[in-house]
Amino acid sequence: MISQEQTSSLRNMAARIRKDVVDMLAPPKVGHLGGSSSCAEIVAVLYFHQMRHDPKNPHWPQRDRFIMSKGHSALSQYAALAECGYFPVAELKHNKELGCRLQGHPDLQKVPGIEANTGSLGQGLSVGIGLALSARLDASDSRVYVVLGDGELSEGQVWEAAMAAAAYRLDNLVAIVDNNGLMATGPIRERMDIGRIKEKWEAFGWHAVEVDGHDVASLVSALEEADQTRNCPTVIIAHTVKGKGIPFAENKAAYHNAGMSQEEYALARRAVEQILDGSEKK
Repeated sequence: MISQEQTSSLRNMAARIRKDVVDMLAPPKVGHLGGSSSCAEIVAVLYFHQMRHDPKNPHWPQRDRFIMSKGHSALSQYAALAECGYFPVAELKHNKELGCRLQGHPDLQKVPGIEANTGSLGQGLSVGIGLALSARLDASDSRVYVVLGDGELSEGQVWEAAMAAAAYRLDNLVAIVDNNGLMATGPIRERMDIGRIKEKWEAFGWHAVEVDGHDVASLVSALEEADQTRNCPTVIIAHTVKGKGIPFAENKAAYHNAGMSQEEYALARRAVEQILDGSEKK
């Protein structure tokens, strides 16, 4: 359980992350607005409540590890890292520019706080398994968190990894599915419908929890449940809205990876600032 004050703080941070994402995509930039916005609460709860990490010592051995398997949503992770203090917030606006270390997909050799190069979908969970096994061999209580997109679940490697994680009883591994229902080309149910996600993960030997992915208190509760789960990994299926908080982009596949006009940017900026103002007043 978390206090009302903590809940308000996490909501505020999710709003700040969305604002940072919108500003990172100011015209003429093009990027993944939809998926970076849908996982803002997930990223905020992980970095500002759940995970042990130290911005002043990114390689601290006892840290928890976070893998953004859907690497195209790196903008939300960059925003969280900057807000934590891994690098200046002012650097965010230079993303995807020549000479800037904040590229379209995360690079562990350039950006402090990044644990793996991701973006080729389906591979992040396998990397997470390696990190979880390594922690076990080191007798470390570090935990590993992997965020996947629901469209990413059509990659076969995800399910090979799911079988392996269950076989190794990796209770220090948590997968979080950003279940926004859309992929780049349209609704997932019309492209590669994999059916009832929760039951599939359970069939593969995982403890599965479903939550509202924009409710920070529910996310915290699910992560606490994962902390108490033994002898199997946990998956949190977080139901979200693609483009959350940006009126013209919500539930629109067209904003999976897109640019904004000046008018759209102004509208998005007003919308996220209103949410941020509302969060700060609560």
